[in-house]
Amino acid sequence: MKTFLAALLLAGLAGPAAAAEPIEGNWKTASGETAAIAPCGGAFCITLKTGAHSGKQIGRLSGRGADYTGSITDPQEDKTYSGSGSVSGNVLRMKGCVMKVFCKSQNWTRL
Repeated sequence: MKTFLAALLLAGLAGPAAAAEPIEGNWKTASGETAAIAPCGGAFCITLKTGAHSGKQIGRLSGRGADYTGSITDPQEDKTYSGSGSVSGNVLRMKGCVMKVFCKSQNWTRL
C-alpha cells in the first residue's frame, strides 16, 4: 500500500511539468495581430505575421516549460524592454519592464 501511495504521489508531482504547454506556435496579441513564436538559435523568436509591422521580429525569449525570459520590442515605438512570458494552457502572459520597476503585461491567446 505504501508503494502504491508513493507512486501515486510521484505521478501527481510529475504531471504538471510533463504537461507544460510549449510556447511555440501562433498567438493572437492583445492588439489583435498574429505573432509566430518559433525556435531560433537556442531561443524562441517572436515575429509578427499580420498588421502594420508584419515580418518584424519583436522578441527573443529563452526558457522551457512554462516560463521564459528575454527581450520584447514595442513595434510602434521601436523600443526594446526586458521581458518575460508565461504559458498557461492557451494563454501566454507577456510582460515587458523598464529597469525591472515599470512593467506592463498583456495576455495573448493561442490560435
